[in-house]
Amino acid sequence: MNTALYTIFQIIQIFAFIVLLLPTLYILIFAVAGLFYKQQSYPIQPTLRRIAVLIPGYKEDDVIIEVAKDALEQEYPHQKYDVVIIADSFQKETISRLRELPIKVIEVKFDKSTKSKALNKAMEQLPDEYDIAVVLDADNLMAADFLTKVNAAFEQRFMAVQGHRAAKNMDTHLAILDAVSEEINNHIFRKGHRVLGLSSAIIGSGMAFKYDFFKTMMLSVTAIGGFDKEIELKMLKEKHKIAYLDDALVYDEKVQKAEVFSNQRRRWLSAQLHYFRQDFGSSLKAFITQGNIDYFDKAIQFIQPPRILLLGAVILVSNLFILTNWFLNILSLSIILWLILQILCLLAFLFSIPGSFYNVGTLKAMASLPKGMLLMFGSLLKIKGANKQFIHTKHTVVKPPIN
Repeated sequence: MNTALYTIFQIIQIFAFIVLLLPTLYILIFAVAGLFYKQQSYPIQPTLRRIAVLIPGYKEDDVIIEVAKDALEQEYPHQKYDVVIIADSFQKETISRLRELPIKVIEVKFDKSTKSKALNKAMEQLPDEYDIAVVLDADNLMAADFLTKVNAAFEQRFMAVQGHRAAKNMDTHLAILDAVSEEINNHIFRKGHRVLGLSSAIIGSGMAFKYDFFKTMMLSVTAIGGFDKEIELKMLKEKHKIAYLDDALVYDEKVQKAEVFSNQRRRWLSAQLHYFRQDFGSSLKAFITQGNIDYFDKAIQFIQPPRILLLGAVILVSNLFILTNWFLNILSLSIILWLILQILCLLAFLFSIPGSFYNVGTLKAMASLPKGMLLMFGSLLKIKGANKQFIHTKHTVVKPPIN
C-alpha cells in the first residue's frame, strides 16, 4: 500500500474507532454503575395522597375496557385515586361500557391528535384536588402495589418518578428483543444514572408527577411526537431530579410486527434528533455556566445511536477493519484495539440484561437480531418529519404476564 492510501486508511480507521468508542464508553459507564443500584426503602406510614391515573387512548377500543378494569384493582385505597380514561375517537359502545365502571371518562377529539393535547384537555376538566398525576398508555397494566409505591416515593419531595416498565408479552422473537431492549434502557438510563446521582430517564408511560406541577408544565408542551422528551428537558433545565422505582412495575405491550416496530422506532428517533438539535446548545451553556450536568447529559443521550444499531455497527465495522489490517499485514495494535472495543460493547450489554432473560427463549430470539438491526437502520433513514406527525401504535394484548 502506497503512502497516500495508507494515510487515508489510517484516518478513516481512527475516525471510525472514535465514533464507535465514545457511545460504547458512555453506555458501559452507566451499565457498570447500574450493577450497584439499590432501591431506596419506602416510609412505613406515608401520607395518602390523592392520585389521578390518566390513561389517554386513541381508538383503543380493543383493550381499554380491560385496562380500565385492571386499574381499579390497586391495593391503594379506592377513595384516594381516580382512574381517568381520556377517550379520543372511541366507538360509542366502548364509551357506554366505560361509563358503567366507577371511573371518570373524558371524551376528546382533535383535528390532529396528540397525547399532550389529550392530557391537557383532561386536566382542564378535572378538579384541582389531586396531589399526584400518574400517566399510563392505553395498554398498560399496573402491578397491584404500583400506586402504593409511587405514593410513598413522593415523601422524598420528588417532582417526578418513573416506574419500571416491563414486558406484558413475549410471544414472538421480536417481542422478546423489544423486552430485552426495554430492560437494557432501564439498567443504563435509569438505574445507572441514579447510582451516579443523575436523573432517571422517563419513558412516556408508567410515570408520575406532582399534580399541580405537571398540569402547569403541560400547558407549554406542544410536542406531536415525543412529548415525554419535551417535559423531561423542561424539568432538567430547571434542575428537578427525576427518581426511578425499579420495583414499581407497569406492564407494557411489546411489539409483535415488523411494521409496528419500524414506525415506533422512527417516531422515537425523529423526536430524539429534534430535541438534540433544539437543546444541545442551551444544555452545553447550562453545563458550563450553571454546572447543570443533568440537562447536558440528556442532550448527549439524544445523540446516542440506538443500542441495537451500536452493537451491530461495532461488530460489523470492527471485524471489517480487523480483517483488512490482517490481510494487509499492518497495524497489529489496531487489531487489538478493535477487539477490545468489541469486548467493551458486549460487556455493556451483558451487564445490562437481567438474569431472567438468559434462557433458551432469548437465545432463539437472537436469531432475529439481524432483522431488528435492519429495521432500526431503515427507521433511521426515514426519521425526517416523523416527530411532526401523529403515528398511532395499535395495541392488542390485554392479559398481564404470568409470574
